[in-house]
Amino acid sequence: MRGFKVVSKYREKEINLPKRHSQGSAGYDFEAACDLVVKAHEFTPILIPTGIKAYMPDNECLLLINRSGNPKNKGLVMPNGIGIVDSDYFNNAGNEGEIFFQVINLKSEDAIIKKGDRIGQGIFTNFFKIAHDEAQGIRIGGFGSSGE
Repeated sequence: MRGFKVVSKYREKEINLPKRHSQGSAGYDFEAACDLVVKAHEFTPILIPTGIKAYMPDNECLLLINRSGNPKNKGLVMPNGIGIVDSDYFNNAGNEGEIFFQVINLKSEDAIIKKGDRIGQGIFTNFFKIAHDEAQGIRIGGFGSSGE
């Protein structure tokens, strides 16, 4: 099974679980967990917290995708193009598995993010392993870490 939970540090902060907004939607919309400003021409990636973690079977991952209106309306793009949340990211020791959207601001004005603004979407998908996969590492960290 797969789903979403609020991370412990946001339990009392009225965080909404991601949801689809129409029957044909592939993605679950994520909201910002707090207000923040992404400065104009900010080319150092900023992490927008969601207060959410995702659980899924071992053969799945969650793809994080920018909202289509973000580049035009706010100048926000994801410098990594697409994010990948692995199944072992859930409840990891580094940050409990909180999902962040990494963005940069291409516009000449600051992008104002308000708590509850829809900032991106997540799509669950299967992935496949090769015949002689020898991965044995165990995730020991949070965002952007490699398993050891």
